[in-house]
Amino acid sequence: MFTAITSAFLLGLSAGLAPGPLMTLVIAQSLRHGPREGCKTALAPLLTDAPIIALTLVLVTRLAELQRVLGALSLAGGVFVLYLAVDTFRPARVETDAPAAAPRAWLQGVLTNLLNPHPWLFWLTVGAATLARTIAESWLAAGAFLGVFYLLLVGSKVLLALIVGRSREFLNGRPYRLILQCLGALLAGFAVLLLRDGWRRFQ
Repeated sequence: MFTAITSAFLLGLSAGLAPGPLMTLVIAQSLRHGPREGCKTALAPLLTDAPIIALTLVLVTRLAELQRVLGALSLAGGVFVLYLAVDTFRPARVETDAPAAAPRAWLQGVLTNLLNPHPWLFWLTVGAATLARTIAESWLAAGAFLGVFYLLLVGSKVLLALIVGRSREFLNGRPYRLILQCLGALLAGFAVLLLRDGWRRFQ
């Protein structure tokens, strides 16, 4: 269970703080319509990720006996996480004056997250395989993984919405960059473990 919680903590926090379409919308809503609307937008993954998780988990479970396929998924997951690490370690400057329409926070957040390829790629290459392993360990471990992951994913975006509502400079300041660089380094280590696991499955 410790491994599941550690993985969930790292992946959830990095996904929550890394720049992307949903984070940009959270910032825009917070600036234009207040932190409350930004927090509503941040909750979108809780509504959209369930079908993504179900589909990818069924796929991975059916391929459980095909070691080479799982190895390929692990290698793809390692490459994807390595990409996230590089992208996180060198975050682009976040524009705090990003455009936003009328405050339809729920609808905009849901559509943005459903059309964003990152959740699909994450659950297909990393998330579903990790969740399947934790389910094999115990349902308690699987519940802990999902709980910690979404607590960090959503909670970090809610916190950002509250901070942006008070200070526009935080996202372009040194503390935020240092946090992302540390997460990027940890993600790189996690990517190496996934690549090693994929290579062993091929052997």
